Parts: sequence; structure tokens; C-alpha cells
Amino acid sequence: MPELPEVETTVAGLRSVLEGAVLARVEPRRADLRFPIPVDLRQRLTGATVTALTRRAKYGLIATDRGDMMIFHLGMSGRWRVDPTEIGTHDHLILETGAGRLLALNDPRRFGSVDLVRSDAWEAYSPFTRMGPEPLGPDFDATALARALEGKATSIKAALLDQRIVAGLGNIYVCEALNMAGIAPTRAAGKISRPRLTLLVDAIREVLAAAIVAGGSTLRDYARPDGELGYFSKQWRVYGREGEICPCGGTVQRRVDGGRSTFFCPKCQK
Repeated sequence: MPELPEVETTVAGLRSVLEGAVLARVEPRRADLRFPIPVDLRQRLTGATVTALTRRAKYGLIATDRGDMMIFHLGMSGRWRVDPTEIGTHDHLILETGAGRLLALNDPRRFGSVDLVRSDAWEAYSPFTRMGPEPLGPDFDATALARALEGKATSIKAALLDQRIVAGLGNIYVCEALNMAGIAPTRAAGKISRPRLTLLVDAIREVLAAAIVAGGSTLRDYARPDGELGYFSKQWRVYGREGEICPCGGTVQRRVDGGRSTFFCPKCQK
């Protein structure tokens, strides 16, 4: 699944095409993805000018001068294709600008979503009301994390994947950040000391920032809007590297928790 860096990279790619552009054509090519596509999407967005593109957690936000905001989620395999030579079976939403640029939301598994809200009320969008702070934002620090984890017996990995604790983190980058901070994924979240939480916050920020600079992680289905695959996967410390050597010299191990693979090093993660 595309995670925060992939969505950030996607939004940056879309911004270069859409910001300031008029949406001359808005064409949903099916009635739904994971959820129904708003029936008035075409009517409300056609002819509008895109004023801003931003991100919240793993969602992309496209604002217009009409006070409408389209919110998209890439699901398991979604991606935006820029100026495709032909429209494919899995291109479920087409946007064309007044300058003739073409964007196609491609989602073979249809686990993504497209929604439409008023720009001045986007924070009240249902998935956002339950989310914690952005991991790259000013509200996420060791104090805030300690407060959110207080009294929690669940593992630190499970806690970090809880979007109510911190928004936008996924399996890949949680594994990487925990390794960088030297914290075992199974350690009780509420029993981690403040100094170690400071290291963890710094590690989360560092691993996400590095992935964004690198263009996101190369997964089976993920590509940036320009068609290029990200290459942060080449820099992974532990994720997907079972049996290989950790930067500390230990051996990376894998375990399965709740159907997800957890990669870690028992030598340096305590």
C-alpha cells in the first residue's frame, strides 16, 4: 500500500500539472471504487481552477476556486498517470486541464477512494476527525507521543500503526524507524522512556524525509505520477531483508503480527 511518502510524492507530482490549471474535463469512468464516487463530482469540478494540492496522512487533497475539495486515497495499488498515451481499463477517473494535460487515476484493485467536500470544512471529513498529528508536523514530538501512549500495553509497532496516535505511518516506515531508534517492535508502548521516544520521533522524521526525497518506496504497483518508480527501497535497513545483515552487524529477522510482516534486528532493538 502506498504510504505517507508515496502520497507526498504523488501530490508533488500532481501539483506540477494541476496547480493553477482549469479542469476542462472531469470524467468518472465507473460509479465507485472502494466507496461510491460522488454523483455530482463532474458537475462541481468541471470548469473549476485548482488552487492548491496538499496531503493529510495517506490522503491527497485538491482544492478549487469554487470552494470544493476533492480528496483521494490510493488504496492498495492506486496511482495517477500523467499524459497517458491511451486510457486503460483500470483508469477510473480522468482529469483534463484547459492546457490539454491529462491525468488518469489508475486503480486495478479498486481499494482507493474519491470524495468531495467543501474546502472550508475538510478537517471535519470523517476519516480525519479521528486522526492523530502529522509525523512531519510541529504537533508531533516526544511529549505528544508520550501522552498518546500513556498506559498502553499494546506493542509500540501496533501503536504507531494506529492512525489515532500518529497519522499516515504504515508498516514499512514503522519497521524502519523502530530499527533506527533501536526499539524492539514488541516492546509495550506505554513503558518506553521519554529519551527513547525522543529518539523514535527523530527516527520517524528522518526515515520519512529520506523516503520523500528518494521519491517513495518501490512496491509492486506503486509509481510516481511521472511514471518513475521510487527508489527508497534500496535504502531499507530491515524491511524485506530477512536473513540479511543489519547495519549494526546483527541478522534481520521476520515475524508476523496481525497478518503483517515485522522486520527487526534482535541485536540492536531492545
